[in-house]
Amino acid sequence: MDVRAIKVSGLLISLLVMAACSQKSVSGTFPESGNSAFACDGFKIENRFLVEWEDGRITTVEAENKNVFIEKFLKPQLDQIRYVEFDRPVWLNQEDMQFETTAIGTQTTWGQAMIEADSAWNQGVRGQGVKVGVVDAAVDYTHPQLSPRLDANTAEINGQGGVDDDGNGYVDDKYGWDFYGNKPQPTITSGNVHGSHVAGIILADHNTGTLPGIAPRASLVPANFMDQGGGGTLGAAINAINYVSSRGVKVINASWGGTYCSSSLKNTVRALEQKGILFVVAAGNEGNDLDIQPEFPAAFDLPAQLTIGATRSSDFFAGFSNSSYKYVHLAAPGDQIYSTVPGGYAYLSGTSMAAPFVSGTAALLWSAKPQATLAQIRQALMNSVDVKDYRVMTRGRLNVRKALDEIRRLVP
Repeated sequence: MDVRAIKVSGLLISLLVMAACSQKSVSGTFPESGNSAFACDGFKIENRFLVEWEDGRITTVEAENKNVFIEKFLKPQLDQIRYVEFDRPVWLNQEDMQFETTAIGTQTTWGQAMIEADSAWNQGVRGQGVKVGVVDAAVDYTHPQLSPRLDANTAEINGQGGVDDDGNGYVDDKYGWDFYGNKPQPTITSGNVHGSHVAGIILADHNTGTLPGIAPRASLVPANFMDQGGGGTLGAAINAINYVSSRGVKVINASWGGTYCSSSLKNTVRALEQKGILFVVAAGNEGNDLDIQPEFPAAFDLPAQLTIGATRSSDFFAGFSNSSYKYVHLAAPGDQIYSTVPGGYAYLSGTSMAAPFVSGTAALLWSAKPQATLAQIRQALMNSVDVKDYRVMTRGRLNVRKALDEIRRLVP
């Protein structure tokens, strides 16, 4: 074999080129490389590609265009590459972005009360010893109810500034990483509320403010991959998922969606099963049946995943929530939910708010039974719902008290 240096859009890449003829084809490895119509044609990012290597890694490569990418990157390394697809946009649902500082007739803690979260707190089960990854928009590291819960990367905190002290490829990632800005901490503005709101529902510290997070002693690993408007890319989301999983989280909350046809994202989520990590996903806010109109990652049918629909304070299923007997596993409070935002607190509605109630509860269950497997945690959450005849797989809504009893039954 020989070594060649090829420049793709300013990136110098060392390629090991095999002398033997490849048994693969470009069209088989990169199905979107042809000129035929493709279902996701309108959603692709034309100059950015997700490369899934034979060893399981997924990397993002930029090139001037598809043809340059194929000739200068894909063909010389075809034997080493399993699959290629275009990178694609990912976004927050619009309903999640509507927020109010007050909500008439709504108690600030109705969701916590409805799922009986205090039943765990009163037993001293508060998420201690469990790390939760929030893969989302920017989280406000300075909020008084979130900053005490940040998981400290001690190698970087005790290391030298400007040096990758832990050797993970991210310099000075003391608490998390901003994959949109490619820096340790994201830029926070008053309008950038989604990530902080999600994090607060999961683990807002009871000792430093008024919001009772579901798992107030759990640790937070935040990974931002979105811009100020709530838009990101599939490649950045995959990098963020892999980053928080490398930091030892047991739960990943993914309150976003809208992407389609992604083998790379599906394989990334599938790999979480081997790591024992639960991936909790918002069902989406279009009011659709995912059996008929699937969107992803909500409609992935994978052992590591739970997809969550939203309920109202009346305990009816929210009309905006996507549903499915096959892909949406259970429901949780998601309408007019009070939580942390930069500079204070606000109400948001959406399945993005429902998912973190389940993520927080999973942290409680692992805190109570650290030896529990991913399958046991998932089973406990699904077996213990309050059955309401919702259009979801379990027909029901999250109940912390019952879930805690169930995990103790499953893991004596």
